[in-house]
Amino acid sequence: MAEGPQPKRKREEEEEKNGGAVTQGAAAAFTLSDLRVRRILRESARDKIVFVHAERIGLSGEGTDAVVILEKTPFQEEKIPDLLKKPMNAELQMHNDIYCTFYLSPPPELSEIKATVVYPATEKHIQKYLRQEVHLIRETWEDYKNITLPFIQSQSFSIQWVYNILEKKAEADRIVHENPDPSNGFVLVPDLKWNQNQLEDLYLIALVHRRDIKSLRDLTAEHLPLLRNVLQEGKEAIVKRFGVPGSQLRIYLHYQPSYQHLHVHFTALGYDAPGSSVERAHLLADVIDNLAMDSMYYQKRALTFPLRADEPLFKKFQEAGKV
Repeated sequence: MAEGPQPKRKREEEEEKNGGAVTQGAAAAFTLSDLRVRRILRESARDKIVFVHAERIGLSGEGTDAVVILEKTPFQEEKIPDLLKKPMNAELQMHNDIYCTFYLSPPPELSEIKATVVYPATEKHIQKYLRQEVHLIRETWEDYKNITLPFIQSQSFSIQWVYNILEKKAEADRIVHENPDPSNGFVLVPDLKWNQNQLEDLYLIALVHRRDIKSLRDLTAEHLPLLRNVLQEGKEAIVKRFGVPGSQLRIYLHYQPSYQHLHVHFTALGYDAPGSSVERAHLLADVIDNLAMDSMYYQKRALTFPLRADEPLFKKFQEAGKV
């Protein structure tokens, strides 16, 4: 953002690769052409991504909101020769000495756009993707107990999609690794932001089986076996499946997380992943060391995180005179 933290892959944003069809529970599939654009919520020229507020008009004539995220996919190295050789419209924009600039219109197979759809979308989804000012919050443990935790407990944002993965009711074919231990186990799956066609933007998520850990604030030395399993087994699974060594991975937790179920991000070190900046990301190795040093480390220290001006939690901190 300066845009504050970019929205994360959230599996509540379900998509299926069947010609743009999207499903809503047991509802019949529909295509992207069924959606009508209402407005552009936000776009990023740097990230080549745009967030669109759309709606689907039903038989009754009433519209149901949707959010469509359109993102230009990264180049695939093996397709670069085709990009230069295949016939396409190439419009010369500028020629100065040894420099030329062309605008190309490549064939469809070389110009993919990934579309992620949230449908039906709530007002909360729409606001999440709307451009807003961002503020840094410095949250003490007392602030967490008196402001953040009561707010979290008052919310009803569903994480059923997480439980569906853990119970293999959804995305079972995408699981890269699982440790089934109910206390110290987890499931490792590719993030939906990663199309798995190239390793430059590698992105996987580890979802722990335990359902009593919301975030960094809940962690104590009791959870060290779980965290060490995620760190070690996650790295081993990724090097085995994708050939990327642990020394080329960024492995971290978010605070605040976008959903209240403990999960760990694994991204390629060279990839500037959304939410990997210093004000939000906490390296898992550092978290483990901190808890080994002091079991109550995250119940003692203040934590800094960004909030958008329109977020209800930001308003709670304002009302408490903390901003």
